[in-house]
Amino acid sequence: MATMTGQSRSSATIGTGVAKKKSSYKGSGTIVVEKCTIKPVYTFLDYIKGGTQIYCTVAIDFTGSNGDPRSPESLHFITMGALNSYEQAIMSVVSIIQDYDSDKQFPVLGFGARIPPDGRVSHEFFVNMQSNPHCLGVNGVLDAYRNCIRQVQLSGPTNFAPVINHVANIARNLSDGSSYFILLILTDGVITDMPQTCQAIIKASSLPVSIIIVGIGNADFTAMEQLDGDTVALSSGGKRAERDIVQFVPYSKFLNQYPGQNVQHLLAKEVLAEIPSQFTSFMKSKGIAPKPPQVDLNTELPPDIETTYT
Repeated sequence: MATMTGQSRSSATIGTGVAKKKSSYKGSGTIVVEKCTIKPVYTFLDYIKGGTQIYCTVAIDFTGSNGDPRSPESLHFITMGALNSYEQAIMSVVSIIQDYDSDKQFPVLGFGARIPPDGRVSHEFFVNMQSNPHCLGVNGVLDAYRNCIRQVQLSGPTNFAPVINHVANIARNLSDGSSYFILLILTDGVITDMPQTCQAIIKASSLPVSIIIVGIGNADFTAMEQLDGDTVALSSGGKRAERDIVQFVPYSKFLNQYPGQNVQHLLAKEVLAEIPSQFTSFMKSKGIAPKPPQVDLNTELPPDIETTYT
């Protein structure tokens, strides 16, 4: 950043152009530049090159409105040779985000199910049913999801706040620009805890967090648009979100509008479209510049989200 202060002043007189003026004309005044600050504009990839780590958490809706997983009509129906909508969404987004994650370990959370051993309803459980929620790569996420659907009983209601707060609590301790967190929520229904979800998002808006919500199925997702503050900033209880951190995408939009096309690529492009601007808006709001490039020149960088998926 270069700064020019009053010690090095620059001036220009208005009205001294080429056009001929009357002999009595003395000029319209003088502009004095006291200070000039030049600030570089950093890109998403600048921070990735500088070592900022991207962490993605996947949260999956296991509420009863998805339908009995044993029925082909269920959104959670698993069969050989075909991916259900949840599996396709996981493949589309996680397979791309894992390129930016150094260890490719993804925490996978579930909500809205009765879980073993006591059958209690949980809105924040580890899908792999282990003490550590991390799954290796997109295949690890898919394996955990497929095993989980056979062990839990779908229930409800549809509460988002617990999984949002889970990620926010981790991000709160890593707000120095070294890390950025993406929460991918896959859901089929209308949010039950809307006030709590709004409050959780508003609190998270000051943290290095982005939330991607993918609507699975054909439910009425009108309420979801309220969370996606593209036009009007989200507000609740007299508080307003510091920045837009939510992107909502209805998955059925791609199935209906683009039949026969590469739906996974189109979905990935849509859900990742706002990540670069949300990422850089956080860094700018905190005055965080990227560190010098830390990658080996011989190391192949992942594709730039800003140019590839926006």
